[in-house]
Amino acid sequence: MPSEQEATVHGGPAASTSPAPEAGGPVPPADAEGSDPPADTEGLVPPADAAGPGGPAPSEPGAAHAAESVFRAPYAALTWGIVLSVGLVAFESMGVATVLPDIAERLGGLHAYGWGLSALMLANLIGTVAAGRDADRHGPARPLAVGLVVFAVGCALAGAAPDWPVFLAGRFLQGLGVGAVMALAYAAISLAYPQHLRARMFALVAGGWTVPSLVGPTLAAVISDHVSWRGVFVLLLPLIAVAAVLALPQLRRLDRPEGVANTPADAPAARWWATPVARSVLLAAGTGVLLAGLQLRQLALLVPLVVVGGVAGVLALRTVTPPGTLAVRRGVPTGVVLRFLLCGAYFGSEAFLPLGLVRLRDLSASEAGLGLSAGAITWVLGAAWQGRADGRWSGRSRAVPIAAGFVVLLVGIVVMALGVLVDAVPALVAVAGWAIGGAGMGVAFNAATTDAMEQAPADRQGEASGAMQLAQTLAVAVLSGLGGAAVSLASAYGSTVTVALTATFTLTGALAAAGILAAHRIRPAAS
Repeated sequence: MPSEQEATVHGGPAASTSPAPEAGGPVPPADAEGSDPPADTEGLVPPADAAGPGGPAPSEPGAAHAAESVFRAPYAALTWGIVLSVGLVAFESMGVATVLPDIAERLGGLHAYGWGLSALMLANLIGTVAAGRDADRHGPARPLAVGLVVFAVGCALAGAAPDWPVFLAGRFLQGLGVGAVMALAYAAISLAYPQHLRARMFALVAGGWTVPSLVGPTLAAVISDHVSWRGVFVLLLPLIAVAAVLALPQLRRLDRPEGVANTPADAPAARWWATPVARSVLLAAGTGVLLAGLQLRQLALLVPLVVVGGVAGVLALRTVTPPGTLAVRRGVPTGVVLRFLLCGAYFGSEAFLPLGLVRLRDLSASEAGLGLSAGAITWVLGAAWQGRADGRWSGRSRAVPIAAGFVVLLVGIVVMALGVLVDAVPALVAVAGWAIGGAGMGVAFNAATTDAMEQAPADRQGEASGAMQLAQTLAVAVLSGLGGAAVSLASAYGSTVTVALTATFTLTGALAAAGILAAHRIRPAAS
């Protein structure tokens, strides 16, 4: 049965032990261990030469393997259901980020702009862990069904929201659903497909994320400009239903893990506050309290909320990351820290790029979306280059390409910030800057993930991958919240969005600079 940390694996970037197609896309999903399934999951995981879930083994495995395809029976419906589910999550993520400035202005939420992103990401933490644990006990069908329903309800609520608080409630529900969908996409692949088809599925899922990342910003902007921003959410509802119809019937045929079914009735249960779900709730709640406190003007409330939220978040974080992570211990702990720094720098900047281009440079949502698409394209290109060049680093530290990726990302942040903040600089320079940043992100992200996962022991792959996914989700939530707090405080004290975004981009640039300094710790010091 997966470890506690493995339950938090999914909903973010690939964490593979070697360069693979699925590691290259923007905000790519986490890897779901490519190793052979454990022997105690009979009835849940088909053998590598199985014809399909529950199907008989072919007499000539080589010939059968050549004939099998993820687009043929019995896998076709499940394949399209998984790819569509992930694609919807990707479109929601990139599309909403593009039109969020318009939504915040229309619903009176500019003062709490960051919560439009943080609410989703904090809920994502909880949804990821809860769905993973439920899948361990009951198989993937039930938690995926619940996740899709919650995601749909969140889309409907956000799309119909009359004001900003209701919109945020919808975003929170969306986050719970997103966490569940991403937690189970790769789990479903590992459980339902024979081993020789999984790499193909991983690549398809990466495409299911990458393509919406490229076209999502433009499509969402067109819908918002010519119909209504509400259409961005309403559009997803029938597609969510289609994804459920395709994926769920196949997944219901999978049994829950035999090891769970045979657990003795008198086995001691973990205390509720020590469970992974409780820890994820504590981490999300602590982070949320801290971010809420930072937006207050009264010091009598701000200080205690920040202290309580910070302490709760740190205590929870220590229990859900590898030992030594907070001290930046060499090896896997540094890999987790690098993931936080990368995602904080990249997504913390990207979250406010559309706001800056729309509010400060008077671009349309469609034009602002070009920046997000540019970053997505160059992320793919940077990751592909790193994957081809990675052979030369086999067995050695990838500190050089990691540091180089951080340097390029820092340059991209600086150029992008100039295009957003300086009137004398053409606005489209920001798009070019974000194309530079995306290339650096692709290189550093792939190299850091690969090196960290190579060092993780075979029986701790899930823990390492889960910790890095958690670091990514937390980074996006925290940096979105801090940037939103800057916008809120600037408004409260009569300052400008320019000042708030200057502070935000300075912070994300500092994270990139910290990554350059930390990259050399990705491997233990030579003895």
